[in-house]
Amino acid sequence: MSRIAAVLVTAGMAKAAPPGVDPAEFLLAMAEDTYEMVAGLELVQPVILSAGVPGLDEIAWPGTPVIGIDTPAHAFAALPYGDEGVVISGDAPDLPPLLIGKLFRELGRAHIAVCPSEGGGAAAVASRLPLPEWAAPAFGEPAFDEPDLVARLRREAPGPRMVATGPGWHRLRRPADVARLDLGLEGWDNTRTLLT
Repeated sequence: MSRIAAVLVTAGMAKAAPPGVDPAEFLLAMAEDTYEMVAGLELVQPVILSAGVPGLDEIAWPGTPVIGIDTPAHAFAALPYGDEGVVISGDAPDLPPLLIGKLFRELGRAHIAVCPSEGGGAAAVASRLPLPEWAAPAFGEPAFDEPDLVARLRREAPGPRMVATGPGWHRLRRPADVARLDLGLEGWDNTRTLLT
């Protein structure tokens, strides 16, 4: 079985930069931290999906595809191959890798698994590939920022137990969200450096 893990980076994620921190640098730091977590996963091929963000090749390890997409709604369609895929929002720099593993495990019984984001939307979504046709409407705009993505997916699903959820996590969508970062957690070194 081949698995792919993609970090989705959008230009709007720069809005989370706190005062005094360059938004472009903050965006790249968050994206790099999220990518490094993904690149460290075993038995998973990392990918970066860029929705209008230049320079992401600079944070990618050799051999990692950096794929341009028009909008987050095209994230799953852009994945180049694989039996299972997960798309992780690039504004979750401290997301524990264990939560990605739990999403893949849920795909053993469900077609889609969601790591809900506090405040609505999702921090990560995993799916058997290709993304089921019935799920595509839920990934229109605003895709990962859909206020209740899990409920919408469950409404679209043609049967019960097709959409699973794992533990939730937070994303950095506004400057105030930076307070959610836990200094005791390992990782997110690039974001941490900008903030300290």
